[in-house]
Amino acid sequence: MNNPIPTNMKSEAKKAAKILRQFTEISKGNGPDKLIPANIIARCQGLAIITVIKGGFMITARGGGGIVIARLADGRWSAPSAIGIAGLGGGFEIGVEVSDLVIILMQRRAVDSFSKGGNLTLGGNCTVAVGPMGRNVEADVALRSTAAVFTYCKSRGLFAGISLEGSGLIERKETNRKFYGQDIRASAILNGDVDPPPEAYDLYHILEAYTEKYNIEWEAQQLSQKALQSKAAPVRPRAFSQKSLRLPAPT
Repeated sequence: MNNPIPTNMKSEAKKAAKILRQFTEISKGNGPDKLIPANIIARCQGLAIITVIKGGFMITARGGGGIVIARLADGRWSAPSAIGIAGLGGGFEIGVEVSDLVIILMQRRAVDSFSKGGNLTLGGNCTVAVGPMGRNVEADVALRSTAAVFTYCKSRGLFAGISLEGSGLIERKETNRKFYGQDIRASAILNGDVDPPPEAYDLYHILEAYTEKYNIEWEAQQLSQKALQSKAAPVRPRAFSQKSLRLPAPT
């Protein structure tokens, strides 16, 4: 597991790329059915990638750190904004657990809620659902959901859902200020007011490669469907025309 303690932006961006790779690449013990569907990433409006530590006795507390990025109007990804996560939970739970999370912001209002207010309450101002798994999940299956946020969790090598109801994503202003060398709000970062830094290039490469693969597969599927439809389509008879008749020559 990765370090849940919030650190500097360079370390957070490196950690985010490492976590996302675990959710998008096939590896030993991590088959296609354990991946985030490519169409989810291709169509989402933003991602928050964090490591969370949860612990307690009877009442549990959650905390951790990571980054959030947003899709810009031209399709590119914004520079990262440092975030923290905090929350309390109930139920009979004892112990400590560390989890890596990818939080997919499917709707623009989820990004706007965070960027405008500097925080986002999961399950409060945005509905949350455990995200569908499997690289080949049909797009309409996932996109029929009304959830503004999908969550993906990897804990101790197992993929599972995690309850984030009531947890809040919080803007880490000081970390952003130190990294960008100026006082800058998350709204400005996520709206593209600063250029994407080289420290996040590995993360962008993973996102672009995964999305490009989906686009290629989608286009191939569309061409295949069109070819099948053209073969199955009945041949339309030629319209009747008197000009096509050969009348006998007058005698």
